[in-house]
Amino acid sequence: MSSQIITETVSDKEAGARLDRWIKRRVQLTQGQIEKMLRTGQIRVNGARAKANQRLETGHEVRLPIFSTETMAPKKHHAEKASAEDKAFLESLILYEDDDMMALNKPAGIAVQGGSGQGRHIDGLLMSVYGDEEHRPVLVHRLDKETSGVLLLAKHPRAAHQLADMFRGRDMDKVYWAVTVGVPNPPMGQIRCWMVKGIPDENEPDGYRVVDPKAGGKRRDGDRERMFRSAQGVEGARHSITDYNVISTAGPKAAWVAMRPETGRMHQLRFHMLEMNTSILGDHKYKSRREVPQGLADGMHLHARALVIPREHGKPTVIVAPLPPHMKQTFEQLGFLEQEAGKDPLAPFL
Repeated sequence: MSSQIITETVSDKEAGARLDRWIKRRVQLTQGQIEKMLRTGQIRVNGARAKANQRLETGHEVRLPIFSTETMAPKKHHAEKASAEDKAFLESLILYEDDDMMALNKPAGIAVQGGSGQGRHIDGLLMSVYGDEEHRPVLVHRLDKETSGVLLLAKHPRAAHQLADMFRGRDMDKVYWAVTVGVPNPPMGQIRCWMVKGIPDENEPDGYRVVDPKAGGKRRDGDRERMFRSAQGVEGARHSITDYNVISTAGPKAAWVAMRPETGRMHQLRFHMLEMNTSILGDHKYKSRREVPQGLADGMHLHARALVIPREHGKPTVIVAPLPPHMKQTFEQLGFLEQEAGKDPLAPFL
């Protein structure tokens, strides 16, 4: 089969994209076809052989063989399948948007990504409303299904790469609010510990067995996975750091706690509150032995309150998410006033 060779230049907004994903946005090739063409040198970057996971930079020239006009046809988008209800719902969640990113106020109870039994999820809504990977905003980080608040999306590969680097490099401040069962003591400080993902197992000396970090695919007992305190050096263990400050209390039974994670481990804030001999109200996986106050709203009371995003030019972008209905109700019942935290989301940590 004869082919045509074309060369395309990577734009500024495409910088940071993986080569294989960049190719898929332009031509209708399978992952297997791309891998084969890379191995045989049919696809090259700046005249040199490349790997599928190579990150592209502005000005890179990518040589592509095109075998038919159909191969060059852009992917069909599926935004027309989105219902008016889905479009309106997604638009109602938008807290902030510019040329590079979008921030949503994720409701509690909606998963960020799909999976077994998840039903409606944010990634699916984005696919439905915005179409395929070329056109839709992409997730930069995750929130647990029952956690509400600011969820950040990138609108092009360069932004995705930069924002992901900010999360990994601790350049972006993240502030969470929680209502806890009991009051952390001391009321202000920093929690540091090693954590490892495991599954409860009474037959193990530590009461759990570590989940193999190299194991891929779906696991039958994935729903039972949780974090456990670990010693340094245990395979899969990760160090975790969270700053916290008790903003207000309702006697000894409950507290309003602001948290600023410096690392981003699975269930980190939920586990760290349990380490303080408290637990987040409504969290059934990391539940302390304290008596839970009665008559309060259902649902996990953990909210991604704000992101403070540094910008190359000018002041940081501050994105704040209002409290979800169930937490707002609990605040009113316990007498917590939002103004106690100050106008600056970082005020509790200054």
